Amino acid sequence: MAGEERDLTNRDDSRPVRVKVDNVKKIYNTRNGEMVALNGVTLDIHDNEFICVVGPSGCGKSTLLNIIAGLLEPTSGAVYCNGKEVKGTGTDRGVVFQQYALFPWLTVKKNVMFALEMRGIKGKQAEEEAMKYLEMVQLEKFAEHYPKELSGGMKQRVAIARAYAAEPEVLLMDEPFGALDAQTRTQLQTELLETWQREKKTCFFITHDVEEAIILAQTVIIMSARPGRIRDIVKIDIPYPRTQETKMTKEFMELKNEIWSQVYQEYLEVRK
Repeated sequence: MAGEERDLTNRDDSRPVRVKVDNVKKIYNTRNGEMVALNGVTLDIHDNEFICVVGPSGCGKSTLLNIIAGLLEPTSGAVYCNGKEVKGTGTDRGVVFQQYALFPWLTVKKNVMFALEMRGIKGKQAEEEAMKYLEMVQLEKFAEHYPKELSGGMKQRVAIARAYAAEPEVLLMDEPFGALDAQTRTQLQTELLETWQREKKTCFFITHDVEEAIILAQTVIIMSARPGRIRDIVKIDIPYPRTQETKMTKEFMELKNEIWSQVYQEYLEVRK
């Protein structure tokens, strides 16, 4: 329903709740006065759930992710991770941004080792563990390279490996493939799904791409135009593993039309 707030806590899901977003509101003070970015968002994110969030630019997707990450404070309401209120960043949540956020002065291996050292793993053990995570993203042969020597897709793989090396319970991803070419994006989508199914992380993934949301997620959240609210929740019942051939199926196309039509209506609201 357009403009109607939806509550994901009503979903029939027997898995434990990993993250609870409780009536979160976020107001920014701008030169033109107050701007409400989020207005009463409530949802539960379950253990090992893959959620994708879509919506028009400015609907508060990244604001919501940053509040869950502890990088922003809500104006009102609260976020809980494993039952504890989020008060800043924490090792239980890992973040991967569209910008690769790698340390340019460190090699690929040492970028991943940084996350391990934050967990207290050092020396030879950290090196061995870092190589395991680089193997996971098929970059073990580039361990001694520097970020400037890598392509965009390879840099993002390093960022994902480093995020996993931190062993967060929740992986927050803000359009991590948005700046990549179509072929690289498709490849990383496949690799991310394989890693998620193997590692059993809870994933909260923001994207502008409806096809990407459907190919990855168990649940797609559609955000309304500013002020950001949950407009609709769409369950994706397409079984895994999903491939690029999945996009050709009738079920996929129907879901794409259903979600895109709602996103487009919100886009029109932004333009008014």
